[in-house]
Amino acid sequence: MSTNLERLSSHGVSIWLDDLSRTRLKSGDLARLIAESQVTGVTTNPTIFANAIAGADSYDAAVAELAGQGVEVDEAIESLTTTDVAEAARLFRPIFDATDGDDGRVSIEVAPPLAHDAEGTVASAKALWERVGEPNTMIKIPATEAGLRAISETIGAGISVNVTLVFSLTRYRHVVEAFLQGLEKARAAGHDLSTIRSVASVFVSRVDSEIDARLDALDDPAAAGLKGRAGIANCVLAHEIHSQLFTSERFRVLELAGARPQRLLWASTGVKNPDYADTMYVSGLVAENTVNTMPEPTLEAFADHGEVTGEITASDYRAADEVFDSLARLGIDYAEVMTVLEQQGLEKFDVSWTELQGTIRTALGRA
Repeated sequence: MSTNLERLSSHGVSIWLDDLSRTRLKSGDLARLIAESQVTGVTTNPTIFANAIAGADSYDAAVAELAGQGVEVDEAIESLTTTDVAEAARLFRPIFDATDGDDGRVSIEVAPPLAHDAEGTVASAKALWERVGEPNTMIKIPATEAGLRAISETIGAGISVNVTLVFSLTRYRHVVEAFLQGLEKARAAGHDLSTIRSVASVFVSRVDSEIDARLDALDDPAAAGLKGRAGIANCVLAHEIHSQLFTSERFRVLELAGARPQRLLWASTGVKNPDYADTMYVSGLVAENTVNTMPEPTLEAFADHGEVTGEITASDYRAADEVFDSLARLGIDYAEVMTVLEQQGLEKFDVSWTELQGTIRTALGRA
């Protein structure tokens, strides 16, 4: 077992794998990562499933059976993905029980075409929750304007939610508001608040990729010194907001009724720029009661040479503010960057969903 990963876990950071496939499940690879690498949860998204199903024969028998039943393409996708998520959830159930529901979580996302459809998202979230049928599932809902309404309603129905595609700090505040509204609705409806959990997935590397490209386009010597700093700074400021909102009187009332705080989850932690340390989005974001969801190469890199040099502190909040003040002086429009990133994220999942539909359509013999 990696001492580096153990050290990270000892600081209260939960390690979730950003990947799932039937091959991982059947080969025992996921079980190995749980036993050897401190992995206590899994996240999925349309891209992960598109790659998994297109790249392996482990789905062939299930697809053939679905083809024989004459199911539609989207129904086949839901059948395949919920089966994987349910099996993974059962594998993680001992961790879920041992941590009183904090960890041992497996996330599955509503279909990307629903990103701007609040009612459709809620209906899909309820259907996925019922179909997986495991209490340690989380339903992923994107933090769009429509998604915020859906998050509140879904949590209000007693369903645990992973809020995904969170970029801007303003939007993160809105995510927490939706979470709190959802808990209030759940309490009014008589749900046990202690069983409802949520994470807010703040994306990291994509922020640096977008802002670095804009810095590279500037003819200003100050720009180079700001490269690779915005992603972590954005997360640090989200951590500051979290520390404020979850010590409020409003949340205290809910906490007394059994509610647990929504945890921050650092997403998109695979480093995209080869000039940067491959563990920077892990080492730079150590904080108690947070989740870092890593693709396997990042997990392996941290296990091999990752370092924990300290946790996020109030002095980091001030330094993060200075990063964005400096970017603003160079003409980098924070709000516009975050809008672009959200749109790009939605578009990427749409592309993956279309590819996944095409793969399944061909496998079903309906191309």
